[in-house]
Amino acid sequence: MVAGTRGSLNKAGSRKMTQLSRTAGIDTSKAKLDVAVHGGTEHWQVENAARGWRALAGELFRIGITRVGIEASGGYERGIIGHLRDHGFTVVVLQPIQFKAYARVHLRRAKNDTLDAALIAACAATVDPPRIAPDERLAQLAQHLTFVEQIEEDIARFKVRLEHVDEPRLRRMVVTDIARLKTRRSAELLRIVTALRRHDDLGRRLDLVLSIPGIGERTAIALIIRMPELGRVNREEAAALAGLAPFDNDSGKHKGERHIAGGRSRLRRSLFAAALPAAFRWNKALIELYARLIGRGKAHNAALIACARKLLIYANTVLCRGTPWLEKPATP
Repeated sequence: MVAGTRGSLNKAGSRKMTQLSRTAGIDTSKAKLDVAVHGGTEHWQVENAARGWRALAGELFRIGITRVGIEASGGYERGIIGHLRDHGFTVVVLQPIQFKAYARVHLRRAKNDTLDAALIAACAATVDPPRIAPDERLAQLAQHLTFVEQIEEDIARFKVRLEHVDEPRLRRMVVTDIARLKTRRSAELLRIVTALRRHDDLGRRLDLVLSIPGIGERTAIALIIRMPELGRVNREEAAALAGLAPFDNDSGKHKGERHIAGGRSRLRRSLFAAALPAAFRWNKALIELYARLIGRGKAHNAALIACARKLLIYANTVLCRGTPWLEKPATP
């Protein structure tokens, strides 16, 4: 160390201790937020509303907290996350599986809101913050897209119901409901596309993804909104985020089958829906890939997963390069 300076010989250790001492955890419910500070005894409650958010941000700033952990709780956490990020805090959003695994590792069985807040703070202190800052524009559109997906699920349920209805009047009612939902779905998708194109960068990303054969507007919207990291991560990371990466299952002499797991399920379903027609009709590269895998004895589902993964990789590539998809000429 240079004489007269303050600090530690272990720079990484110094940063870690600073990070641990400035991490708070929030346990979220519909009506209130329970807060605890990692490494300290402070814990308190505020209401889960704008007035409580302002009070919480002020108290965290007063005691020197810069990093906050919070568990995803079905949407009740969205307001406080946005408020804290707007005020300069680093917010680490933990998935429930992360929090539960951390509790199991540390043999924690007791559970109440105060204990959960303290455990969330401890877990968040060990988790790296996201490399890519969340885009609040897409966070709002993600809620809108979820509503569209719920409409699609309703349409599927009505179609199943129609198969089991014989009485003409009831069939007319179900058919009318299906038509109404389809109209609403189209209108809501148009709203999302319009919102994306209000921003030049998002509109450009949408056009790049749409240039890929086999990816239509519905799938392109899901890719842009559900995976803002596209174009800034490598192909392996993109596949893992979507839950399309094959993970090893080996131990000793045992060589198990590779399976996909985890990831963003709504995005994965959108890619599956696009992969089937793309692999049979629209994308020449995927048509060849599917035929090659089936010829090697792969099951239909395994081949379809590979095609969905390829579509995602193509989208990641065009966004990384910033140039549209170019179809390779057929080799003579």
